[in-house]
Amino acid sequence: MNKKITAIAAFFLAFMVLGNHLAAQEVKRLSVKEAVELGLQSSKHLKIDQAKVLEATAALEEAKDRQLPDFKVSGSYLRLTTAKIDLKTAQKQESTSEGNSGGGVPKISQAMYGMASLSLPIYAGGKIKYGIQSAKYLLEAEKLSAGNDQNAIVYNLIEAYANLFKAAQVINVIKENLVASQSRDSNFIRLENNGLMARNDRLKAQLQTSDIELRLLEAQSNYNIANVNMDLLLGLPESTVIEVDPEFINQVQEEHPYTYYEEQAIGHRKDMQALAYQQKAADLGIKAAKANYLPSLALTGGYVAVNIPKFLTVTNAVNGGIGVQYNLSSLWKTGASIKKAKAQALQLSASQEMLSDNIRLQINRDYQNALLAKKKIEVHDKSLVQAAENYRITKNKYDNSLVTITDLLDANVALLSSKINVLNAKADAALAYQKLLESAGALAQ
Repeated sequence: MNKKITAIAAFFLAFMVLGNHLAAQEVKRLSVKEAVELGLQSSKHLKIDQAKVLEATAALEEAKDRQLPDFKVSGSYLRLTTAKIDLKTAQKQESTSEGNSGGGVPKISQAMYGMASLSLPIYAGGKIKYGIQSAKYLLEAEKLSAGNDQNAIVYNLIEAYANLFKAAQVINVIKENLVASQSRDSNFIRLENNGLMARNDRLKAQLQTSDIELRLLEAQSNYNIANVNMDLLLGLPESTVIEVDPEFINQVQEEHPYTYYEEQAIGHRKDMQALAYQQKAADLGIKAAKANYLPSLALTGGYVAVNIPKFLTVTNAVNGGIGVQYNLSSLWKTGASIKKAKAQALQLSASQEMLSDNIRLQINRDYQNALLAKKKIEVHDKSLVQAAENYRITKNKYDNSLVTITDLLDANVALLSSKINVLNAKADAALAYQKLLESAGALAQ
């Protein structure tokens, strides 16, 4: 009776512990598409890219603001020491010559003045126009760079998803093999107890079971790491357990020739398009630098008010006109700016050529890797069939005492490895195809 009560209590305690553990861990089943969408929403890298786009947008607005007039207002109130004022005017000279020395100069102890000035640029050698157009190109380049980062982030999410899939499938295969191995150990123990099996053979079998248990622990550790990595990428709590869609490895892969993906890259690679816009901005930078040789023209206007108590008052002093400004030092200083702008344009041109070569290399490499990954599936499928047949034959021979326990265990290891290799090969093939799309710039679509 006491044993029954103890067993019931132990079962209830285990149930409570398991229930609390499951409650603490939320299980979330996600397809590849859902994982990508969630990952893009929580990507910190994309948030940085969005901030850079906002910065480039503000730079464009700043360039446009240079077309607007400058309006400045200033004023001062001054306290003065006792000033000695000697007016050198004709009126004073006449009064002095006539001996008329009436009214002296007042003592001045303070002064106030206010000024307002307005300047509207009319012509600045094209620098304002070039600056606005250059800012537009740089804004487009920043948007394209963000799109290129998104393409890479999508692949990283798919890669993490594939790693989680492989880790989960490996655990399932090893668990299945462990159950079979433990069942075999139980049979071997009975055979040993009945004197039908040598102790050494039974220990060999148990040693393999222990090895499978170690492999299971390693696989579970790899799965936990992959799961936490996926949680962080998706912005989920680290305790969330993600279940992957097994159909991930069975997605249809469109077969196209190498040239198709190269054409896709030319039309869709955002980094290539971003460099093209940066090149246009650099070309405008050369023109803007040359514009320093030219004068600037602006409409000007102003207002001045002065009040010096007991001495001078000026009001309604409004002025207006056209101002021309030319910096003579630009004749010998602008050359260096032009050389710098040309050097930047040459650098971008070389970068475009280098990127074009790298894209062709990437497409070719990833295309070959995708073909290789598909061929590996065929090879591993054959190996699995062969390993299963080899284990079946070896098991029959062992049951008829024609082979040793070592041969049986070796056949079991080969079968387990073949099962894992098939799963990994299928996942690698699916990932290789996604990598090809990423190199072609078509993955984010």
